[in-house]
Amino acid sequence: MITMRSTSTKSAMPEPVTVPPFAVISGAQVQRALQGREKQIVELVEATYRLHGAGDSVNPPSYFLRFPDRPSSRIIALPASIGGRVRVDGIKWISSFPGNVASGIPRASAVLILNDHYTGYPFACLESSIISATRTAASAALAADRLSRGRQRPTRVGFVGTGLIARYIHTFLVGTGWSFDDIGVHDLSADSAAGFRCHLEQSGADGRITVHDSAEQLIRSSDLVVFATVAGEPHVHELSWFEHNPLVLHVSLRDLAPEILLASTNVVDDIEHCLKADTSPHLAEQLTGNRDFLLGTLDDVMAGRVTVPEGRPVVFSPFGLGVLDLAVGKWVHDEVARSQELHVIDDFFHELRRYG
Repeated sequence: MITMRSTSTKSAMPEPVTVPPFAVISGAQVQRALQGREKQIVELVEATYRLHGAGDSVNPPSYFLRFPDRPSSRIIALPASIGGRVRVDGIKWISSFPGNVASGIPRASAVLILNDHYTGYPFACLESSIISATRTAASAALAADRLSRGRQRPTRVGFVGTGLIARYIHTFLVGTGWSFDDIGVHDLSADSAAGFRCHLEQSGADGRITVHDSAEQLIRSSDLVVFATVAGEPHVHELSWFEHNPLVLHVSLRDLAPEILLASTNVVDDIEHCLKADTSPHLAEQLTGNRDFLLGTLDDVMAGRVTVPEGRPVVFSPFGLGVLDLAVGKWVHDEVARSQELHVIDDFFHELRRYG
């Protein structure tokens, strides 16, 4: 390890400053570190939202790499920086290739790079599809808790879309104390719906499990609705399906027609991030020419700056913030380091002297 000393007496960097070792953390290690830690991760995500709301983060727009020859596929870069006790920079590079599913492999794959706060050197590369699913599920579970306070707590949950994200959201709901009398399942793929039902049964899920033939059946019979699809444009248009005022976790962002959002109470994770890329909230903004339909952010709700009214559907639309990936990724890195299982790549950084 090469030691470098700062020449500025005003620098905030500690002395001496060292080039960090570079480690690779596999998906198996990530999963072991996170398994059974649902409550801790939800608390971590909550703390990260609060840091972001307080301005102690940098979270620029996501960058989309699209392909003219593969219009349904994309790779997204989410750069971010977070302060507080986490104090780490980095980027998630996540691909979505829906055609993978027909070949029997997951739609999404991802890596997360963590950069040292003081030197900027990357110090870890983590398999990140699990981290991404985990932070998404933790955000959804946190929103379900916070947005259901002050109203009757849902006892009937329904999942529209039954892939990895749906599985993780169910795990995080149960892991943070939720139980349900009924669990509804709907997917355009009968095999996916059957597979999710089998997963629920094998995991010992409480409540009656019903596979619904239509999204309408599921929505009408659920007071907590989770959208976790790969929809590219709204496919749910009928306001009457929501007349029982459910809490909706609109995780996939593009399922609901703007008219449904305009008849609902809307909460997002970050306004500027969520109202772009033709998400349902973005379409609602384009339709109305304003953002008056938004109540605020989840951090606004947690801080008591806004209150969720009764008597309307409540829709949470999270765009997904890179700071959440960083917080969870850094937590995983530190857990693996504490277990002394870091796989360090010796001499990953080679030319460390300015003059040889």
